[in-house]
Amino acid sequence: MSPRAKKLINRPDMILPEMLEGFAAAYPDIVRLTDEGLIVRRTPKAEGKVGLVIGNGSGHEPAMIGWVGRGLFDVNVPGEIFTAPGPNRIVQGIKATQSSAGVLVCVSHHAGDLINAEAALELARAEGICNADMVVLYDDISSAPKGREPERRGTAGLFFVWKMLGAFAETSGNLGACKALAEKVRDNTRSLSMALTSCIHPITGQLMFELPEDEMEIGMGVHGEAGAGRARLVSADDTIQRMLPPILADLPFRAGDEVIVLLNNSGSLTFMELSILYRRATQLLAETGIKIYRSWLGAYATTQEMAGFGLSLCRVDEQLKALYDAPANGAWFKSVG
Repeated sequence: MSPRAKKLINRPDMILPEMLEGFAAAYPDIVRLTDEGLIVRRTPKAEGKVGLVIGNGSGHEPAMIGWVGRGLFDVNVPGEIFTAPGPNRIVQGIKATQSSAGVLVCVSHHAGDLINAEAALELARAEGICNADMVVLYDDISSAPKGREPERRGTAGLFFVWKMLGAFAETSGNLGACKALAEKVRDNTRSLSMALTSCIHPITGQLMFELPEDEMEIGMGVHGEAGAGRARLVSADDTIQRMLPPILADLPFRAGDEVIVLLNNSGSLTFMELSILYRRATQLLAETGIKIYRSWLGAYATTQEMAGFGLSLCRVDEQLKALYDAPANGAWFKSVG
């Protein structure tokens, strides 16, 4: 491997089990690791409440293992690096919730995740588990044009769904209502990402894509998927100026709206840079008459050491504000309501 591929691992084939073992050992009051390799809540939610399950490829930490806990997910089904878990693994996750009120499988829209979740629900029904459903979620405006939103992929903006749905499911025993709430948050969320550098795949040791030093790419996916196009590298202010207006136009967001803002660190961007970017975002939002209700800056859905960020906005009403502010206790997201 070249020096660019340096990573502190042991054996490439042991990355996932060793990561999960270490993570569970670090947060034993919040999660536990099952014999099947699932991350589940240490303390299950009250009986009669809907269980929340998410399956996803690993390599994006803290998503999604860091989002299991009170007011968040009940079960995370980790797949291999950048690979969706198979249907049988997702069925294990459904069974692990042990919820009599039903189970909602949350799917970040990518082809493998969607196909495997659909197959998992068929397998579950064949085993007599009939109170499980799934919700497909997406937010990335660069991956399909307006009017074809269901074709879009899921990126960091699903942060808002996880938090608000997690709070809602903590008190709700209605599976249909939980799905509807997830769709409401999804439909009020828009995201756009960018990258300055690529990352090294931790198993193959290969650079995922090449990007010249004087260029950036707008619209990157969480697996390094190509975006809307490459452009000359510009300043932080100019980058926000390019990214925020198309986000606002897509919903559209309007003067008088209240929003929560997420600046997601894709891996190796510094907090210094995130703060400078956020400064300009707040200025532009103020100029358009949009009020910021809350904000979150940091690493949520990463792509290894990729340098870049995702900008996400979620329009909120009184219901969604209360859900965002509700108590949560995960390894990477804690709030006290």
